[in-house]
Amino acid sequence: MMRAMFAAIAGLRNHITYMDVVGNNIANVNTTAFKASRVTFQDMLSQTMTGASAPTAERGGTNPVQVGLGMQLGGIDVFHGQGSLQSTGKLTDFAIQGNGFFILKDGGRMFYTRDGAFDVAVSGELVNPTNGFKVQGWQASTAGVIDTTTPIGAITVPFGQSVAAQPTTALTFAGNLDARLATGAAVATTVDVFDSLGKSHPVTITYTKNAAANTWDVSVASSDPAVTGVARAPAQVIFSPLGAITTPAPPAPLVITTTLNAASGANSPVISNVDVSKVTQFAAAGQISTTFNNGYAAGSLVTFAVGPSGDITGIFSNGTNRPLGQVAMALFTNASGLQRAGQNSFEPTSSSGIPIVGTPGTGGRGTIGTGVLESSNTDLAREFTNVVIAQRGFQASSRVISSADEMLQDLVNLKR
Repeated sequence: MMRAMFAAIAGLRNHITYMDVVGNNIANVNTTAFKASRVTFQDMLSQTMTGASAPTAERGGTNPVQVGLGMQLGGIDVFHGQGSLQSTGKLTDFAIQGNGFFILKDGGRMFYTRDGAFDVAVSGELVNPTNGFKVQGWQASTAGVIDTTTPIGAITVPFGQSVAAQPTTALTFAGNLDARLATGAAVATTVDVFDSLGKSHPVTITYTKNAAANTWDVSVASSDPAVTGVARAPAQVIFSPLGAITTPAPPAPLVITTTLNAASGANSPVISNVDVSKVTQFAAAGQISTTFNNGYAAGSLVTFAVGPSGDITGIFSNGTNRPLGQVAMALFTNASGLQRAGQNSFEPTSSSGIPIVGTPGTGGRGTIGTGVLESSNTDLAREFTNVVIAQRGFQASSRVISSADEMLQDLVNLKR
């Protein structure tokens, strides 16, 4: 009789724990990137009344006779399934599509989270604004190079940072010179040549049909008062009968030398190598355009964009882009072994294994979506069903106690 009561007490106690877990899941139904938990039970040690016996030639074997002593909590596991993604439109809101965790640092401690509600601090560092933890990754060098083999650290988005002007040293032309044009006909294009101070100088390149077959004369000029002279080499471009350029022979470029007056204050001359290998001569409409110009004016960082692989690219006021950093992502062999640390964060344990750090989209890690956040993966339909199950389990255990008490009372009354 007492065994039944103690077993029922264990049922009461553990079903309360079950309800606690379910209640926490429901309470966090709107918590960003929350991962729901589940409870598993297991039976306790059983009291053996009669052991098992082996069969003999005259009689079969007998099974053991055991009375269970109740149940106990087997475990509380975290379900790391993907939550739905909700659009926020905020540039610094990140969500992981797939496996992995963002890495946050607080002093000397590392935390791991799926909550990507980040912001840029006054220092320019990418942080979690609710606790100030710094998002970890790799910072780009001043030349825009990211070395992911170095240790991870804080990522800085330097708003207002200036980028120096770049003179035009490389150009690429593409298009077609109409082979049907008469001798003396011309096709012209204008390109902005930037000096060392970032000022642009328009230079017009004109291709004039020569009487010689497949030959065009090249001339250059500029209407800019700061330009004192423009030269080109070679003076002609020649095509094969198949329409491909032969002079200057690829990869030898067409060289444009732009000389500036002293009042401009810039380095002079500006020598620009023009790749004309993509220029053709066919019997089709003629037009030449600039597809690449490595020169630009000075500018400052105005915004940034984050790609699916976690690469942060700065967008400057002069229209140029430059890598700023790379978000790191951690993967665990057993994510369910992580320990909750509060504030939507986890810490590794001996069961989870050490974090395997890398870039998003590699090694089984998920990709990053920007302007979205991951919702809680709590399934309300399942959780409310669990509420009923926990309630009925608790009621049944309490009924066992009541029934055992009545039986004990009857037993005591036998003396009367």
